[in-house]
Amino acid sequence: MGYLEVTGLEYRLSDGRTLFSDVTFRVGAEQVVALVGDNGAGKTTLLRILGEELKPAAGGVHVQGGFAVMPQFIGSVRDERTVRDLLLAVAPARLRAAAAELDAVELALMDTDDEPTQLRYAAALAEWGEAGGYTAEVLWDTVTVAALGVPYDRARFREVRTLSGGEQKRLVLEALLRGREQVLLLDEPDNYLDVPGKRWLESRLAETGKAVLLVSHDRELLAAAATHVVTIEGGTAWVHGGGFGNWAQARAARWERMAELRRRWDEKHQQLIELVRTMRQMAANNDDMASRYRAAQTRLRKFEEAGAPPLPPRQQKLAPRLRGGRTGVRAITCERLELTGLMKPFDTEVFFGDRVCVLGSNGSGKSHFLRLLGGDDGVAHTGVCRLGARVVPGLFAQTHHHPEWVGRTLVGILGCGEGLRSGMDREAAMFALSRYGLARAGEQRFETLSGGQQARFQVLLLELGGATLLLLDEPTDNLDLVSAEALQEALEGFTGTVVAVTHDRWFARSFDRYLLFTADGTVTETDEPVWTEGRVARAR
Repeated sequence: MGYLEVTGLEYRLSDGRTLFSDVTFRVGAEQVVALVGDNGAGKTTLLRILGEELKPAAGGVHVQGGFAVMPQFIGSVRDERTVRDLLLAVAPARLRAAAAELDAVELALMDTDDEPTQLRYAAALAEWGEAGGYTAEVLWDTVTVAALGVPYDRARFREVRTLSGGEQKRLVLEALLRGREQVLLLDEPDNYLDVPGKRWLESRLAETGKAVLLVSHDRELLAAAATHVVTIEGGTAWVHGGGFGNWAQARAARWERMAELRRRWDEKHQQLIELVRTMRQMAANNDDMASRYRAAQTRLRKFEEAGAPPLPPRQQKLAPRLRGGRTGVRAITCERLELTGLMKPFDTEVFFGDRVCVLGSNGSGKSHFLRLLGGDDGVAHTGVCRLGARVVPGLFAQTHHHPEWVGRTLVGILGCGEGLRSGMDREAAMFALSRYGLARAGEQRFETLSGGQQARFQVLLLELGGATLLLLDEPTDNLDLVSAEALQEALEGFTGTVVAVTHDRWFARSFDRYLLFTADGTVTETDEPVWTEGRVARAR
């Protein structure tokens, strides 16, 4: 039976600031522990420490039963790796090393088929077997059939970029949940999964006997799966022994206790200060009071050296200003629109002010539809897709893939205008970033931000770009609860049209129109969120 023990972890940023300290918790077998906290609080950093990518300034980690890690981003649209490479990326280190040597010697044999190379090849094959390579290939056959519907020998050389985000996640999750490692560290495992996929994950987490530590912002998944909650806030962590259902109440009660303890400390501190002041005055007129004065001073000094109890964490505040603007009555017109190889021709009209939620399984064409609306000429299609007068599209990318921002700081990006967005000076840029809780990250490079910080920055650029048509591809995937609620409130006040792809059940309920992209290529409008196509069939 596996378990994970974390004791007194501390991590300092490159500028010397302490990100968190004294982080202590345990994840036992058959427990699913949710790691929650505001974007940028250190959740992904903590997982990287646990996965031995980063070294802590203090503290220790003990793992029993072997561990495996799913990172937040496991692939991209330009990923040249194969399915085999992706499965190896989440395999044990020894197996990865054995695979690398085997691949290298096979390439060497193509150039030099001599005895030393053949002996090296034999040694590589032996190490592959001893490292569990053949057993892994049997597992991967089961995994690819479950996730992709084809056996491993047909899937192994398929490029990762040809898989949807949900297929990539399902593939890795199948491998980890079926694998022999007994401790799993999962960073946003539900991102890119459709709702049936999320429900599958909830079911598998409930059944697993492994110790699982996961980061997720999907409240429904957390409520269904989490047995305990570890919260990073205020530069440390605390553990809630119940599930996510009553976590918010436990958090509020904790803040109240912290505030009350600090209030009592402040009162006692003031009393001691007043006592010292009184004793000093009395000692000035009476030598017999000198010893009492010194005792009062000692008491105050020891009280202050013990330190004040911490204040409740400062709540994160976001203030998006998605203004938009008036457009023509018909914002989007689709006539016999067909995305080549993805959907059958369909007609629809979206009017100014509509809030349209696009639902459907992974790979059904939803993201391609948004990209087409956003002006991507690379989306193959037939038929008409036309935007109305004064409609300015702004696209939020699901994968956060922005190669043009790599190596650039947030302040630097804001300083350079792009499209309808004007450049701004440093002071204005920092003010804008502060409204999104990003002021402290202003000098960080975009690629070094957490997924949630990248998401918030994308929303900020939509605001500054003057979009009147917001095209949001899974905008809440990496947003913490506070950020997601702030985005929803901003959308309610947005003057314009919103089209969003989402598998977030909570977020979807805030829309008033729903387009369902079904697996057979048809597009249907429904009156409410539909997560299974069987319900659509019955409705017909």
